[in-house]
Amino acid sequence: MAVLGVAGIAAVVSYEHASALVRAHGESGWTGRLIPLAVDGLIYASSMVMLDAARRGARVPALARWLLGLGIAATLAANVAHGLDQGVLGAAVGAWPAVTLVGSYELLMAIIRGTQRLTVVPSQHDASVENDPLGDQAVVVFAAELAAERVPSIRAIRARLHVGQPRAQRLRDYLAAGAVTRAESPSVSISPSGS
Repeated sequence: MAVLGVAGIAAVVSYEHASALVRAHGESGWTGRLIPLAVDGLIYASSMVMLDAARRGARVPALARWLLGLGIAATLAANVAHGLDQGVLGAAVGAWPAVTLVGSYELLMAIIRGTQRLTVVPSQHDASVENDPLGDQAVVVFAAELAAERVPSIRAIRARLHVGQPRAQRLRDYLAAGAVTRAESPSVSISPSGS
């Protein structure tokens, strides 16, 4: 919760700095208010793509990395430029909200990614999955992800096993419980042959 509070304060101050800079350079009205949101929105959108890739265990697209870097550079530059007329110290003070915003946001993404690795959600359907032949098939299909202690997303389960949302959720719960068991007792391993 502290991360969200710090990020919120930093976002407001960073927005005000960037908005004042944009207005000082001739933009007014909606444009002057939206340009800073577009810059910070680029950081958000890129981070969401990276988070989605992490959840699916996929490679992060290079474009997402580049746009994240560009968004960070742009928001940092706007905040530095806002304080630059006050000298080096003013530029450093002006940069701080942008650094805090990006840092807090990336910490939040790290927390979210960390909770996705081994999430066990108690389910009323656990017994039905134990008798579900797709449970064993899911273990085989997602063996690489489970070996890396990553639980596949519901979307991935639905796509690769061709099941509906409720069944995919039960299978994810089943896989998550198995991943936690393997993490607690490393001698247990998954064999792609199912044995």
